[in-house]
Amino acid sequence: MSHAPVPQRTPVSVVRAAVKQLRPKQWTKNALLFAALIFSGEFLVSESVINAVVGFFAFSLIASSGYVFNDYLDREADRKHPKKQHRPIASGALPEGLAIVEMIAVLAAGIALAWWVGSWFLAVALLYLATTLSYSYYFKHLVILDVMFLALGFVWRVVAGALAIKVHVSAWLFLCTAFFALFLGFNKRRGELRELGEEAGTRRNLVEYSERMIQEIQSIVTANTVLSYSLYAVLGAPTPWMVLTIPFVLYAIFRYIYLVEQRGEGSAPDETLLKDVPILVTSLLYGATAVGVIMAEQSGVLAQILPSFP
Repeated sequence: MSHAPVPQRTPVSVVRAAVKQLRPKQWTKNALLFAALIFSGEFLVSESVINAVVGFFAFSLIASSGYVFNDYLDREADRKHPKKQHRPIASGALPEGLAIVEMIAVLAAGIALAWWVGSWFLAVALLYLATTLSYSYYFKHLVILDVMFLALGFVWRVVAGALAIKVHVSAWLFLCTAFFALFLGFNKRRGELRELGEEAGTRRNLVEYSERMIQEIQSIVTANTVLSYSLYAVLGAPTPWMVLTIPFVLYAIFRYIYLVEQRGEGSAPDETLLKDVPILVTSLLYGATAVGVIMAEQSGVLAQILPSFP
């Protein structure tokens, strides 16, 4: 396989590479920190909003330090990958020594912000970091456990969001988050299998997967994703009227399956989710419906209209 040529470095190009290395597009995953803010109804409390926003940036910086570490470890393997060879460290756009400095700097900034939010928030942020580092160093090479550790990172985000604003969140929300993360993770492996084909050996554990195996796992994971969210909407949400959001969740999951199955998407979940207009529109409608229902519940409007629901 041909490798990408080493780009000519300039101060501007190195800065751009350093910013790209932080993977700011993947900061969208940290939006899960706002789940507790929204579903608890605390989005109208300024202190809670500030804590959640600061927590978001703390997690994003800590996550970025993990991305730098992961890409530094994977630089040789990435140079053999058709897409990953263009990553800043693998391509040589970002000097390896500078990448280490960047990792330490953003980690220190993230820890400082997390400490400002609270000691328990910092503890969970460090648990998240330990999870990502153990994934990068060891578990990403183990079939099935690789995806499970990725999913655990999503659960830590929801837990951290609850700790940032000091509210209790239903265990059903943690459960449906875990299943949704597994859903995306196994679809990612399926997309990578299709994308790499015979060159799947560029990822050590990818050869342990097969499309049939992933399809069987996905049948279990997808069903449990829908079931756990439905149970959350009925049993764990601040109002049972959250059942109105279930159609949006169903459509988003079905649409994602369609994109993976018919359009060969899924190897980069963040790109798939951000560039697909129907999923973006569905996400906006979901958010508007959830916020509207919770505000109506808090104001007592729903109890006046339908006092005996369900």
